[in-house]
Amino acid sequence: MSGTEAATAVPRVGAAVRRRRRARELTLADLARATGLSAPFLSQVENDRARPSMRSLQLIADALETTAVRLLAAADGPRTVDVVRADSAAVPEDGEAGRVRPLVRGHQQLHALEFTGRHDWQRTFRHPHDEVMYVIEGAVEAEADGQRYELGPGDTLYCAGGVAHRWRALAPDSRVLLVGVSDDFRG
Repeated sequence: MSGTEAATAVPRVGAAVRRRRRARELTLADLARATGLSAPFLSQVENDRARPSMRSLQLIADALETTAVRLLAAADGPRTVDVVRADSAAVPEDGEAGRVRPLVRGHQQLHALEFTGRHDWQRTFRHPHDEVMYVIEGAVEAEADGQRYELGPGDTLYCAGGVAHRWRALAPDSRVLLVGVSDDFRG
């Protein structure tokens, strides 16, 4: 694979999904029922013939009692140094209206994601690690611990581990950086 192809390749999560599903002793049919996704689609994901949107990956992660970030990280080994180029591939967030691009790859204690465009307001997150949201451009509405905040370029929102939170872009061109730290990065 050339440097350009490597920079634009979408992370392959199939093996990580299969390992996690088998470890949980679930069949593809069980996973399909739990996610609402079709068993043939899930088979294609596991065999890296289909790339799930971030929304689908989150449904899969929820059913497998893990996170989408962990599945993405499990797709790549740990690295001591890594450069993620600006033109690296992003995963669809919710159709083509939004995209998410991992900025730190592999099993690391730090994870960082760049979201562009739409983000699913219906999904509430609660995880054991601290997280910081930084609005690069556009506008975002966030809710954390039951309080709502409107954030603009340069604003940050910090959430301690265990705090329920969610967010959505208020402008179509919004770009958001999420950074979290975790000492538990098992696939």
